[in-house]
Amino acid sequence: MIDMAYGDTKAAKPLVVQLTDRRALEAWDPADDETVARARELKEQALLDFGMQASVIASWLYTKCHHQIPTTAIDTAAVMASGDGTCLLLYNPDFFVALGLDGVKFVLFHEARHLIQRHLFADPELRADPVFTLAAEVTINHVALRRLGRTELPTLRRTDPDTGEATEEPTGVDPRKVHEAYVADLTEQNLAPLPYDEFIETDALVYAELKRMKNPPVPPPLCIHLQLGNGTGEGDGLDPETVRRVSSEVLRGVLLSARRGMRLAREELLELLKRTDGATDSVSKLWGDLGAGFLRGETQKTRRVDWWQQWLVDVLASKLRDGERLVYPKKRGALLATLGHDPMLARRGQERTKVIVVAYDTSGSMPTHVVDWLTELVGHTDGVEAHWLSFDGALMPFKPGERVFGGGGTDFQQVADYVEGRLAVDGERFDDTADAVLMLTDGYAPAITPAEPDKWIWLITDGGDDWPERHNPPMACHRVVTGDH
Repeated sequence: MIDMAYGDTKAAKPLVVQLTDRRALEAWDPADDETVARARELKEQALLDFGMQASVIASWLYTKCHHQIPTTAIDTAAVMASGDGTCLLLYNPDFFVALGLDGVKFVLFHEARHLIQRHLFADPELRADPVFTLAAEVTINHVALRRLGRTELPTLRRTDPDTGEATEEPTGVDPRKVHEAYVADLTEQNLAPLPYDEFIETDALVYAELKRMKNPPVPPPLCIHLQLGNGTGEGDGLDPETVRRVSSEVLRGVLLSARRGMRLAREELLELLKRTDGATDSVSKLWGDLGAGFLRGETQKTRRVDWWQQWLVDVLASKLRDGERLVYPKKRGALLATLGHDPMLARRGQERTKVIVVAYDTSGSMPTHVVDWLTELVGHTDGVEAHWLSFDGALMPFKPGERVFGGGGTDFQQVADYVEGRLAVDGERFDDTADAVLMLTDGYAPAITPAEPDKWIWLITDGGDDWPERHNPPMACHRVVTGDH
């Protein structure tokens, strides 16, 4: 997808190549090497700044764009979600160099929010409404100005080819000027307009207020995705399945970062949640599916599994990555390059079975559905060797389906001692290396510091003590509500 044609007030030039044909994009009238190198440097610096201080969402999204291509086949920049399941970032090197670093950051932030907004507001009827297109430009640029610490839109330096005179023009839709036009329009109708701070509060409100205008200042369809879709909201170069998958992965990843205490991720998601939640039933349902309610202290359900279950699946997956290596075969790669094919990575080495230790605290009441779901999850995870423990004051290995008995007291240290090979149970020691240790407990016992705390995942039952989250170093931790099903 591409944003409004930055700084261009004329009709956009027709597409000269397929926007998913990577070779054609790179080959079309390429910019000089120095300009391409400078543009790439600006792009990389902007993406680094996103991850450090500006936008976790944008940082995560661009990690999903495995192909980032400088090309003069487009005038500005675009994020394409193609039908083969991949995302591409396309950028015109001359455009980026003319913008400078701050301008590049603004454009890339704008593009990232466009893709997320396409995911949140997926209704074709909305996307086909030019007033909704204008509302999206207004809200995205307002957020971009605020998050990037700007007071004005970035400017693009242009030189008149006839006179040689240099001018600077602001790029994109200015939300404040749109608000001024809105105030003038409603005043002329003898209607009461909202002040800017209220007008801009949510995306849905901006759209609703612009619909009150007699003559909304609708921009011409200069975006590439609008040209492809002929203003219908369909066939716009954004494969819906790819957009949904990539955007959900990005939002879920940022949610996990927020849950683990990353301030920037939490702030940005709260802002996005406030701006969009409740706009439509589908948007509210989407946020519920992602489990974003915990940001506001709420417990929300997803369609298939509860938020804590999705959280555990994601965290567990990050602990149990494949053990095989990816290598570049030099001879085969050289042959492929000669034949004009993309280089390929090859797998080498055996995949090591992942080892997980699951420990149930039997000293208190344990919700049966949690135990059942966890047993099913681990049992259906490929390539996993599971070791099952129950514990209270003593440690008791067991097999799924066996009845476990609780006693008195709780001692987490015995689990650590067993996993780390210091404690024998029934004369046998744990002689493997755990990739993850999953503790299901109410948390009420003296705190411990495992040798490898990053491998430990704590599920704290309803009313329990989530001390592992406050531990130094903090460990992966989430609260399980006893009444979840």
